[in-house]
Amino acid sequence: MSDTRLSDLTEALLDAAKKAGAGAADAIAVDGRAVSIDVREGRLEQAERAEGVEIGLRVLLGQRQACVSASDISARTIAEMAERAVTMARLAPEDPYIGLADPAQLARGWDVAALELADPAAEPAAADLEHDARTAEAAALAVEGVSQVQSASASYSARRLHFAATNGFSGGYARTSRSVSAVAISGEGLSMERDWAAESRTFQADLPAADSVGRQAGERAVERAKPRRPKTGAFPVLFDERIAGSLIGHLLAAINGTAIARGASWLRDAMGTQVLPAGISLIEDPHRPRISGSRPFDAEGLPTARRAIVADGVLQGWTLDLATARKLGLESTANASRGTASAPSPSVGNVALTQGRLGRDGLIAEMGTGLLVTSFIGATINPTTGDYSRGASGFWVENGEILYPVNECTIAGNLHEMLRRITPANDARAHLSHLVPSLLVEGLTLAGA
Repeated sequence: MSDTRLSDLTEALLDAAKKAGAGAADAIAVDGRAVSIDVREGRLEQAERAEGVEIGLRVLLGQRQACVSASDISARTIAEMAERAVTMARLAPEDPYIGLADPAQLARGWDVAALELADPAAEPAAADLEHDARTAEAAALAVEGVSQVQSASASYSARRLHFAATNGFSGGYARTSRSVSAVAISGEGLSMERDWAAESRTFQADLPAADSVGRQAGERAVERAKPRRPKTGAFPVLFDERIAGSLIGHLLAAINGTAIARGASWLRDAMGTQVLPAGISLIEDPHRPRISGSRPFDAEGLPTARRAIVADGVLQGWTLDLATARKLGLESTANASRGTASAPSPSVGNVALTQGRLGRDGLIAEMGTGLLVTSFIGATINPTTGDYSRGASGFWVENGEILYPVNECTIAGNLHEMLRRITPANDARAHLSHLVPSLLVEGLTLAGA
């Protein structure tokens, strides 16, 4: 569906809302399609294709609001949506902080083309995706020690969205993604170990070869064969780049305006204080080309911009949409995100953590004796206190060298202390939305044998 058609749908939703009695409204229309192929044991296991248009409407009556959505875009459905939303809003509790952006705040003159969010290449044929999946599976099985491939998949998606509001904002853009993944297993019976590899890119031409993905999944599974339980005690722990982003993710969740406004964050009193080591910054940049978290404006029509979340280790600000900003007496950071059935809420897109001077192997050499974590199993994270406990598996390190794989262990600490002790590597992958390298954390409690 064209941009013009989606724009027409949002305008029809706004007109219907005003006719139904709404004082203000915003609307979103999304046209999406996705194809996924799964193979197993050399045979096609599953092929799915989904496509359709979804529409969403938020109406405001004074300080009350309601959201409705539908997948039918007929004029009758749009009128019924508006009437239902207005009825719901009349019954909703008042919220003194909701409301559309002032027209002076709205984004203008953005350059979507510069962000390269959508690949102009044609949608791949299902046969091409199946070939990728088969190639990944074959490459994984070719690794000595791999007993089976649990799954090998390839997919493609494209979506176009348009957002409009009664304050005069109207804008949209498209996104595409192509990916390939594999899950390999080594060993037999109770000795089986599993690992995976996956790659995804906005532009199909940037996607690594499927055989490299499958081979990496197989090699990782074989490396995990015959694990032991590690020692118990206080040791340095190196979070592999694949999972290190989860640590920064906990920081981002803690500075989310919703958590701060509720007082339910372990960083609620940390503005202007040290949350990362000196010299380390965390930067949000929503304008990186060909990156999944990039966007020219947020879900309330505000212009997005580069900002320092943490500068030289010091927390600079919260992640805010209009409502949480008003509640906290601050300005929105243009981080509103929403779906067709929900009101806006704050969310972070692209972030980059300052990288270090050494690669992962260099940090392994420096850590001496400790644990390299490559995957997690379960989690107990207290969002109010920052207490942290996770089941983990990976590799035991002694004298700066990996000795053997480990599993069935737990690592524990407190996020506030952990993040202030991180040492970053320099191995963040440039195509990811969250650029977070491997992270070494000293002195975590490890429960193993």
